[in-house]
Amino acid sequence: MSAQLKRSKSLLTILVEDYFHVGAFENLIQQRNWQNFEPRYEQNTLKTLDLLDRYDTKATFFVLGWIAEANPDLIREIASRGHEVASRGYYHRSPRNLTPNEFREDLRRTNRVIEDACGQKVIGYRAAEKLAFDQSGWVLDTLADEGFTYDASFLPSSRTEKAKRIAHEIQLGDNSIWEFPYSTTDLGIGLLPISGGNYFRQLPYTLMRKAVKNWHDKHEDPFTFYFHVWELDPEQPRIMAASRYNRIRHYRKLDKMEWILHENLALYDCTGVADHLGLSRELAESVAAKISDIEPVAHDLNTLTPVSIVIPCYNEEESLPYLAKTLASVETRLNDIGYTSELVFVDDKSQDDTFNVMHSLFGQHRNVQIIQHEVNKGVAGGIMTGIRAAKTEIVCSIDCDCTFDPHELVKMIPLLKEDVDMVTASPYHKDGGVQNVPGWRLLLSKGASVLYRRVLRTKIASYTSCFRVFRRSAMVNINPTAPGFHGVPEMLGLLDLEGGKIVEFPTVLAVRLFGVSKMNTLKTIVGTIKLLSHLAVLRMFGKPEPASPSLSPAALTPVTKDLPK
Repeated sequence: MSAQLKRSKSLLTILVEDYFHVGAFENLIQQRNWQNFEPRYEQNTLKTLDLLDRYDTKATFFVLGWIAEANPDLIREIASRGHEVASRGYYHRSPRNLTPNEFREDLRRTNRVIEDACGQKVIGYRAAEKLAFDQSGWVLDTLADEGFTYDASFLPSSRTEKAKRIAHEIQLGDNSIWEFPYSTTDLGIGLLPISGGNYFRQLPYTLMRKAVKNWHDKHEDPFTFYFHVWELDPEQPRIMAASRYNRIRHYRKLDKMEWILHENLALYDCTGVADHLGLSRELAESVAAKISDIEPVAHDLNTLTPVSIVIPCYNEEESLPYLAKTLASVETRLNDIGYTSELVFVDDKSQDDTFNVMHSLFGQHRNVQIIQHEVNKGVAGGIMTGIRAAKTEIVCSIDCDCTFDPHELVKMIPLLKEDVDMVTASPYHKDGGVQNVPGWRLLLSKGASVLYRRVLRTKIASYTSCFRVFRRSAMVNINPTAPGFHGVPEMLGLLDLEGGKIVEFPTVLAVRLFGVSKMNTLKTIVGTIKLLSHLAVLRMFGKPEPASPSLSPAALTPVTKDLPK
């Protein structure tokens, strides 16, 4: 495909992705969990489109294939407003992490879903990470071979190779492809990117403003400007598990980008890459849409086995939106294996807006109970309240922050056979694992597990997990006395001393993404020692100590609140 360049001062390129897609969080957030996050890309993209309309400006939108497949209406909206839609790859993965064949299949898959969504031919590509000319030349070969007209992925690094710092056409055998590199300025000791995004937010904008003006004054070649739609969203959820560096990298000065855009759109004429190449008409080439006629699987709820899922919550307003999407997916998977779920939320007298957020997200759903403690009783108290309030024999408890993946209930529930009273998640099992969990927490928890194995009859790898499946009849009269977190291993210990059968399920423990942990290291150590002594006495003498008034059965009677008016 040939194209004749025409002059243009600025190429506006916009990256359509969400806060949970970004490279800063890739070690914390797995692709399979993307569906569980509160999506904000649609509102941010629509905000971007309205901003461009205000200045009568056109742009190129580089879209993730995952978004195009999940929300084809949004892709159609971008195209209907006169903008080019190009490829960002299906997932937020750098080509450097793919084989050439994987990269080729990723391109084809992404093009297919974008073209099916909007009927606009995809001719451009930008990688999820900036590429280097001397390391990723094969990427251009593959793009040209697949029929792409241009790429916009490369960051120049050489001061002497000036031709690679501006838009240029590259001949690759019988094919050719245009490259639109990130714009840079020469500082004399190296090149500084000045093309937008994080550079505009993190660096003094007086410096960036001058650098952009100098480019326009000195170059006839187009200036390439970019930003992510999530950069217009200062209120986006915070991933607190990220390192301090990555939190600064992602969140710092988010409120700065909008006024920078207003300034640049007012000062400079901007256009998309396809317009610059004179290929707008080709983008109108129709692409046959593929319509899926897959019928949803219908389930007869009357034939499904009911289970209750208890979710104890204390100051979890930031975690609840993620949890809501996760539970919707869990319910579908449970239906597929013959179960239907009822939810029991227990607000343990939160000090934030947890209780109201619960009602807004879940209050109108069928088979949902929302309970509030009149005083804080700790996580074990919340679980026991939920067990007693449950109407089913099979009761599950999960962490509100999803540090254990609730989808694992699909595998755990069938393990609760007739002779089993508890199935408990075990990250320290040889087939389990941990991800991004602080070393001090692992040392503390593993050390406690060694001691619990010495005291209790049941010999398993992990004793402290809140992620469990219970037989209600075996647990309803268990009365943990230890406060807070320590009541969780005590529940298991009391069941063990009563002769209950406990099995473990190997799974993965991840770090909390939203909010902060409530665990206090010193209190945890002291509490563990006290609990071990208590369980050892019970095992030797078989006479339980009187239950603490704060955790007696009467104190655990649920207080069900009406929905807010």
